[in-house]
Amino acid sequence: MTTADLLRMPYPAEFTAGAQSAVTTCLRIEPSEKVTLITDRATEQIAASIGEQLAARGCEWNAFLLEDLAPRPLIDMPAAVLADMESSQVSIFAVQVQQNELHSRMQMTDVVNRRRMRHAHMVNITPEIMCQGMRADFNLVDRLSQQVLERVRKATRIRATTAAGTDITAEMNPGYKWFKTSGIISPEKWGNLPGGECFTSPGEVNGRFVVDGVVGDWLCARYGLLHATPLTIEIAENRIVSCCSVNKALEADFWAYTHTDENSDRVGEFAIGTNLGVERVIGNILQDEKFPGIHIAFGNPYGEHTGAPWRSGTHIDVVGLGFNIWLDSEAGQEQIMRDGRFLIAA
Repeated sequence: MTTADLLRMPYPAEFTAGAQSAVTTCLRIEPSEKVTLITDRATEQIAASIGEQLAARGCEWNAFLLEDLAPRPLIDMPAAVLADMESSQVSIFAVQVQQNELHSRMQMTDVVNRRRMRHAHMVNITPEIMCQGMRADFNLVDRLSQQVLERVRKATRIRATTAAGTDITAEMNPGYKWFKTSGIISPEKWGNLPGGECFTSPGEVNGRFVVDGVVGDWLCARYGLLHATPLTIEIAENRIVSCCSVNKALEADFWAYTHTDENSDRVGEFAIGTNLGVERVIGNILQDEKFPGIHIAFGNPYGEHTGAPWRSGTHIDVVGLGFNIWLDSEAGQEQIMRDGRFLIAA
């Protein structure tokens, strides 16, 4: 598919508001800039709505349909995509990912990081997300995220609990950096769209995390919402000790995923969702990890940004619901969330 083919593709009118937010509000694309738009067959209508906004901005852009370039699941990101990115200031990845494709995405983000591109990561974007999380007031989300960021950067310890049984304590490493990915994307850190989180790599996490929201990567599509079959994860010294669920297939798949390499079971990310436009989890990790509350991820700690010196070839997020969050710092203790609602104003 060519860029011209994508522009001729019809798409539902309700996508436009979401695409407008992604292109103009979040990526701040100038007419003089070049954009690489990467999509696939399953997502081409959403990509077409984004492409129309790129055309309206008057910028140069090239579109790539993955199935035209390589068999799926991808082993490597196609060379034509990576080559085009070398001359772009902005890239947009709107794709339904398949099992074992993380390596190809890491090849793409390696280029993004090296060239300090503004990159929108829209993994498993859906029409539902285009009409929900993508319609958040990202300027409001950015203000709230900044309030959270200023507090967590001073924190030495964070404790989080839920009525479902989560009770974890995260010791912060002062040598690791916090970032906000509020939807306003800068060269400092590429971000998911819809945006809305502050994250770091923790020093050490201990306790129990009850996943009554969703799990990430390809397991999200397979198992969906976990209200009825939560996954309980016991964590000691930043590593998974055990996990259990009445859904034994979920339990087995999660255990296998988090034991792929030597650091797959290690807490690599500790994050607070800040997208006030997300009112419920929907079974899609792209949006659900932005739901106000805590999510953590096992595996790759995004060390190029956080400063964590270790690496993993896997990364899987887990999302819980209804959090209470307390921050400990030299100034004392502050509760910033009660029963899933922020206690700080944007």
